[in-house]
Amino acid sequence: MRIAYLSTFYPFRGGIAQFNASLFRELEKRHEVAAFTFTRQYPDLLFPGTTQYVTSSDRVDRIDAAQVLDTINPFSYFKTARAIQSFAPDLLVMKFWMPFFAPSLGTVAGRLRKRGTRVITILDNLIPHEKRLGDLALIRYFLRRNDGFIAMSKTVERDLKLFLPEVEKRSADILSAGETPALRESRYVLKPHPIYDHFGDAMASAEARDKLGLPRDKHLVLFFGFIRDYKGLDTLIRATAHLSNDYCVVIAGEMYGDFAKYDGLIEQVQVRQRCKLFIRYIDDTEVPAFFSAADVCVLPYKSATQSGIVQIAFNFNLPVIATDVGGLAEMVEENVTGLILRSHEPKDLADLIQKYFEQNLRETFSQNIAQRRHAYSWAGFAEAVLALHERLRR
Repeated sequence: MRIAYLSTFYPFRGGIAQFNASLFRELEKRHEVAAFTFTRQYPDLLFPGTTQYVTSSDRVDRIDAAQVLDTINPFSYFKTARAIQSFAPDLLVMKFWMPFFAPSLGTVAGRLRKRGTRVITILDNLIPHEKRLGDLALIRYFLRRNDGFIAMSKTVERDLKLFLPEVEKRSADILSAGETPALRESRYVLKPHPIYDHFGDAMASAEARDKLGLPRDKHLVLFFGFIRDYKGLDTLIRATAHLSNDYCVVIAGEMYGDFAKYDGLIEQVQVRQRCKLFIRYIDDTEVPAFFSAADVCVLPYKSATQSGIVQIAFNFNLPVIATDVGGLAEMVEENVTGLILRSHEPKDLADLIQKYFEQNLRETFSQNIAQRRHAYSWAGFAEAVLALHERLRR
């Protein structure tokens, strides 16, 4: 089968690009796959980080992707559709994580469908964490130009179900003559995010802490990834005030916006000595050190669908403490692979962190994670995509 994969690939960096590279490698084992990506993914004004692109220090899988799609240039939408059509794919795979991409990806998908290509999109999010006027209209536009979907959490599945009846009713308007509406509940599958396994081997904890300049004799709590308001870093900082000096909280990741408000909060609650800051993009070569140094990874999110951070932690058999929002509680089995926080109160988070260490849960949870790795394989995820394609053909 010929598969076109349109999404974020090298030279862009970040979790979406990492996901796509891993799935691409799995799909190409049995099929002919061509990658297509952006000439411009986000306008600079909409990208609050340092850079969207791979740097010389990044360790990346350099998928040979054709750069064709400019998200804010409508002329490129048709150029991209023609480029993909020249490959004559049986299936077009895309990824969707915010309504901003609906016009560009939706236009390409609609044109490919009219020419007989099936379209399946992997949904990271459907309704965005940070909502804007017009989001729902853009989401509807995009969904109507797809045949099927992979939802990676029950939260996304629930959101998708809300849209499906309307999408099915109107999908006939954009299908070629004689084709029947393609969107019913049987047109999607729920499949969890696979484990990110491309970072290399774990390190000895002492070695990792020495490499990062972290204390060997502290309980080390890790907050990792791009820092955005919905991820609840303020809750963790306030929780740190309820922890003793036996704890060290590591905050590692690039800030989307200005870190000054968090830095001020650290001063306000007087936890400077208990926090170690790495406020920058963490490239892939550094990831093993952070997750090997840590005793637990904490995700105090205020909203979520799923998180790739959980799957990085599980790659290193590192347990997770996460809030009960979105799909996080699906990814973290309570009292098996981690602990679930059912409030956003800093004191409750501090109590749960203390429970984790006082009850010595690390070893048991780590063993449980190791035993469950097979359920989160890239091979299994690729098979889910292909099985859905077969279902859509019937």
